[in-house]
Amino acid sequence: MPARALMFQGTGSDVGKSLIVAGLARACTLRGLAVRPFKPQNMSNNAAVTSDGGEIGRAQALQARAARTPATVDMNPVLLKPQSEIGAQIVVRGSVKGSAKASAYQEMKRELLPVVLESFDKLRRDADIVLVEGAGSPAEINLRANDIANMGFAQAADVPVVLIGDIDRGGVIASLVGTKAVIDAADAARIRGFVVNKFRGDPALFAEGMKRIAQATGWAALGLVPFFPEAHLLPAEDALALRQARPAKSRARARVAVPILPHISNFDDLDPLEAEPALDLVRLEPGAALPGDIDLVILPGSKATIADLRSLRAAGFDTDIAAHRRRGGMVLGLCGGYQMLGRTIADPQGVEGPPGKVAALGLLDVDTVLSTEKRLEPIRGTTDGGVPFSGYEMHMGVTEGVDRARPFARLDDGSSEGAIAADGRVFGTYIHGLFADDRQRGAWLSRLAAGATGIAYEDLIEQTLDRLAAHLAAHLDIDGLLTLAR
Repeated sequence: MPARALMFQGTGSDVGKSLIVAGLARACTLRGLAVRPFKPQNMSNNAAVTSDGGEIGRAQALQARAARTPATVDMNPVLLKPQSEIGAQIVVRGSVKGSAKASAYQEMKRELLPVVLESFDKLRRDADIVLVEGAGSPAEINLRANDIANMGFAQAADVPVVLIGDIDRGGVIASLVGTKAVIDAADAARIRGFVVNKFRGDPALFAEGMKRIAQATGWAALGLVPFFPEAHLLPAEDALALRQARPAKSRARARVAVPILPHISNFDDLDPLEAEPALDLVRLEPGAALPGDIDLVILPGSKATIADLRSLRAAGFDTDIAAHRRRGGMVLGLCGGYQMLGRTIADPQGVEGPPGKVAALGLLDVDTVLSTEKRLEPIRGTTDGGVPFSGYEMHMGVTEGVDRARPFARLDDGSSEGAIAADGRVFGTYIHGLFADDRQRGAWLSRLAAGATGIAYEDLIEQTLDRLAAHLAAHLDIDGLLTLAR
């Protein structure tokens, strides 16, 4: 018998849909249920490599982890990865199928719905319940035609919906009631209840608000969920999370700076560093100057390396990074950041935009040629100094040059990876997930004179998921939610 399913949509982006699905996945798993997460269409440059050799949104990988099941491409069959001039890269069941601008993609969605439904049905065969996450908001009625992300999917798959509103951003009553007012009556009837998320303060003060929303919409009030302060410890899907304030670190002994560029990708690479008590991770928005006391600058991944290189130069970060290196500071480039550190980046096939070749930062003696072939692979090996690591590669392009003679890592298959400058202060690598490995992170802390690692990162994620599950169980009627599912 196919599994039951329940879909969680939001009044907007970043209202907490991903986190609530992850917490419910862990809570239901702890009850002995076989849970599978599902997001029909995702738009994110934060992706993960799956057990079946594809890529999906990072949020669905976290939800799979919460459900204690391997992540597969069927959990996020359509992934849109925004680029620059050419629109978004379209990933279907884990593989790149091309690129399209927004208008062209709207026409493609009709063809993608059968793929989405097939993946959904496949997940239902092996589960007790499938927890489905929507994208954006069903109130975006201009996108309702051919929709596969929200109500279009819910109607096609006959899945009931719970709507989530974010009280922390303000206007939650208007956003929930307004959604009911603008969507089609048949779509509104599919919504069984609502949740108000990220509440701060005395819940009694919003009891009347919950009542008024229920009266105005006819939907059941399913819970008022207090703000979960440990949310920042879990990998985020939306780059908006990079702008959120973080707790001050009084025990920090080293400072790491990261320029935040428009097409930043796989930014969860930074999360383990953020969690370290001894490291102060400084996010630099365009217009900010690189502080003089920074020990390490990290250039993270990018979905549009050439465009982000231009943005980096326009913000003056290239000058700051060069000065930082002259002062004896270190620079690490991850994936797209590695490509930026070289001498040139060539795009002969127009992968990121018009074909051409640009000068890069020249901090590593290597050159990159972008290509349409994408490397998606878990990898293991040792880095400079013999420190073991496990991680993954996810990139399009080949980088070669003199500094490759000093590789960043030796892989278990005997090949070399990455490059180190002759002065030993500039490093480039295609390895993602490097800092999630406690051995690697500890080695970098020692290199920065910050001491030993203060956390076991994988244990921290597991403990945080358990606490999130307990948090939701205390404030949501999980039995009621399971009853709504069908």
